[in-house]
Amino acid sequence: MESPHFQKSPESPIRLTHYSHGAGCGCKIAPAVLDRMLHSGLAPVVAPDSRLLVGNATRDDAAVWRLPASAGGPDGHCLISTTDFFMPIVDDAFDFGRIAAANAISDVYAMGGQPVLAIAILGWPVDTLAPEVAGQVLDGARAVCAEAGIALAGGHSIDAPEPIFGLAVNGLVREAHLKRNDTAAPGCRLYLTKPLGVGILSTAQKKGILRPEHADLGPGQMRRLNRVGAALGAVPGVRAMTDVTGFGLLGHLGEVCAGSGVVAEVALERVPIIPEAIEYLRLGAIPGGTRRNWASYGHTVRGYTLLPEHGGHLGPTEARDLLADPQTSGGLLVCVAPDAEAAVARVFAEFGLQPQPFGELRERRTADDPEALIYVR
Repeated sequence: MESPHFQKSPESPIRLTHYSHGAGCGCKIAPAVLDRMLHSGLAPVVAPDSRLLVGNATRDDAAVWRLPASAGGPDGHCLISTTDFFMPIVDDAFDFGRIAAANAISDVYAMGGQPVLAIAILGWPVDTLAPEVAGQVLDGARAVCAEAGIALAGGHSIDAPEPIFGLAVNGLVREAHLKRNDTAAPGCRLYLTKPLGVGILSTAQKKGILRPEHADLGPGQMRRLNRVGAALGAVPGVRAMTDVTGFGLLGHLGEVCAGSGVVAEVALERVPIIPEAIEYLRLGAIPGGTRRNWASYGHTVRGYTLLPEHGGHLGPTEARDLLADPQTSGGLLVCVAPDAEAAVARVFAEFGLQPQPFGELRERRTADDPEALIYVR
């Protein structure tokens, strides 16, 4: 006889978000805390290797290894390796699998590469949630992997107190097409391929205040693959690229600025935002990750202006909570040299995208606050 824990009826559908304390990339450990975790006084146990092009010395989206000549390198391909997993950000199991898979695969696209293989990472409360529900999560991941043209080829699972799911993904990129987040230059224009606000919408859903007509606003965006990243990798004028996830736009842009030695000027009225997210922000749907994000990097951000363009006046606190909103499967932050904007616009158009520049990078000035990385106008 089936355990009563596994019963599911149309009147009381399983709501995965009720089984976890966090949601999506909002579960990420805050940047300042992560820095303390990663700090080590131990000497490196492995000597530096020139084949490791991107490792943990920077804050990039994935590790990158130059393949030997017999495998197509050094003028050929490099291996991209990444992993990402989190707790449910939606109630539907199939959607959870799709979103988690799209989010993990995004790291490969953010490096300018093409995914080639994925394996699953699954933690499941087996005494609380039926195995069939986990099967729906895996089916969602298989669907997105198929959309990306790769196989979900295996994985690892454990009994866990909360549902956890994600992927480890490998990809390939030509070394000349590799994009990093620490190679931007003064003069680069800033583009974002998905609007901000999914963290707010997801929190509204968890609070039970999300209106039915808005139910798919967040999931619909989070399910979408960042496939444009592989095409942008072939554009030399794309100087740097990363995806915007749990640290919010300000956090990931700050990483670009710190790594590249530049300062960002952001025009708040041009930042793409899901309009409906503002309504729920004002109803108190603020993810816990937003506060942790701001506590970690708020000292590097300067300036806010009251602006009417985003559906009513945005006060300084509202602007902060939108720009620090943790995104799950967020868009690509693309730093484009001015002479490459036309080429990038053509690539965007091929993928049905029409993002507009929302800011620009510049050299640090003597008059700048020494702590500041981002100025919001």
